[in-house]
This record gives sequence, C-alpha cells and structure tokens, in this order.
Amino acid sequence: MSLPSDLQDDALDQPTPSHPLGNQPGDGLSLWQQIKEDWIAHGRDWTKPGFRAVAIHRFGVWRMTVEPKLLRAPLSILYQMLFHKVRNTYGIELPYTVKMGRRVIFEHQGDIVIHGDCVIGNDCIIRQGVTLGLRHLDRLADAPRLGDRVNVGAGAKLFGKIQIGDDVNIGANAVVLDDVPAAVTVVGIPARIVKKSQPS
Repeated sequence: MSLPSDLQDDALDQPTPSHPLGNQPGDGLSLWQQIKEDWIAHGRDWTKPGFRAVAIHRFGVWRMTVEPKLLRAPLSILYQMLFHKVRNTYGIELPYTVKMGRRVIFEHQGDIVIHGDCVIGNDCIIRQGVTLGLRHLDRLADAPRLGDRVNVGAGAKLFGKIQIGDDVNIGANAVVLDDVPAAVTVVGIPARIVKKSQPS
C-alpha cells in the first residue's frame, strides 16, 4: 500500500488520552496519520476488512469538519457509499458517530454491530459476531462505553449504558449487562468475573 510521504512515524508518537470522549479526527493527528496508525495496528495489511471499516469511519468523522457544508456534501455521499459497502460486504456496521480511540482493531469480519452512541477506547480489539448495542427500546441513546485495551471475544454481546474498565477481557459469547471494573476477565451469560487480569 503506497502512503503519502508526509506520514512520518514520529507523528504517531504523540500522547494518547485515556478515553476518547470527543469525536474529532484527532488527538492532533491528521486523517492520513490516523489511517497510517490503524494500518500498522492491522498488521500493515490494507486488504483486511477491519482496517477498511476503521479507515472509512475515520473518513466519516473527518468529512464532518469540512467547511463550507457545500463542499462536505459530495464527501458525505462518498462516505455513505463506502459505509454501506463495508456493512453489506464485510458485515461490519461502524457508524461515524461512534467515538473511537486510536489503534482500534477489528480482528475479523462478520456480524459486527456497533451502536452509533458507543465509545471505544484506545487499543481495543473487537472480533467477529460482537454486538455493542441497546438494552431498552425506550432508551435509544444508551450504549456501552469501553475503556482502553479492552479485548472483546468472538460473539460477545454488550447491552445498555454500561462502562467497561481498562484492560478487561470479555470471553467469547459472553453477554455483558452491567458495568465491569478494570483489569478483570468476564465470561458467561450473564457475564461474571472469573479472574483479575494483568494490565498490559
């Protein structure tokens, strides 16, 4: 994959905040710098569906900063086409409204649904079959908030306005309905803590 020559590795050494509470294309990185960082996190393989989904998410967030809105319109049409392509081809539904940190990895494709009001911290890993979504139909804005370095196993479901702490491991097919403290492993239906994890 050829990348612009202005993407220097030292630009990726900038400080990383604990939680991405904003939804700006940023932490001081340009769109291309973010995409390069995501490309490295995905094993420098631009063909991976996870990388493509994340890159399109970054583009979707970035195009909302373009002014005037008249110039934004064609970018929005392009974003919608790319978003639907990734959703329908790879089965990864990742709206631009998701507040996503740096170096988030979608390890595999298929049946991944992320609610538009979710917050995903830095260095998280999300695998196939994962849903981060609603628990109550009368609370449409309630969505999970993941801390940093959360490892979400295949088929896991996280529902409602819950907070997942940093360095949490969520087992395959777990159903998480309540807050999870930092540095633990949870498994089961409903999910329960089985052991404390070692922070990385």
